[in-house]
Amino acid sequence: MNTIARSAVASIAALALGLGLTACEDESSQSKETNAKQKSYDQLVANQPAGTMEYSPTREAINQWVKTWGKRGKLSYVYIQNAKGEYGYFIMKGLPVPRCKMLTPTEKVDSSTNGKAVVALPGMDGVYSSGSTCDAYYGFDATTGAYMEFTVGTNQSFFLFDRPMEMPEYASAEQLGPTSVEEVDN
Repeated sequence: MNTIARSAVASIAALALGLGLTACEDESSQSKETNAKQKSYDQLVANQPAGTMEYSPTREAINQWVKTWGKRGKLSYVYIQNAKGEYGYFIMKGLPVPRCKMLTPTEKVDSSTNGKAVVALPGMDGVYSSGSTCDAYYGFDATTGAYMEFTVGTNQSFFLFDRPMEMPEYASAEQLGPTSVEEVDN
């Protein structure tokens, strides 16, 4: 029985080796190019390894953003510049939110015997969105809670600050919303 088992194991090993060698001989063009790219990458990494950092200004900036905006009740000072270079402002509770941001997933992957497909999901309001509203922002007035929405585009820009700005172009900005800088400074 031992001899039969050894013969079977040896036969299976020989078959696997043979199939493995055959697979290497029949390597596709795509596999060859993928292997060449990997070999080149390995060589570049060996000759020019990525540097390391002891300090990351990017991480510090993100952490500062979290520290600044992660406070309940934090106000946003939104200054809008029109095509003529004129400024206006409004003050919001929290950050302006792009209309394309959602609390729930906007799509899912459906799998069937025919393959996979990405399927759109309805938003919180029960309707579907094209996702093309990323240039529209909304939020709520700092003192009245009134809903406010604005868009930015071709001839309009907005500048966001966590406090009122004193530079001349901002200091003379026209009040666009219900709340004035004077009201929230008190």
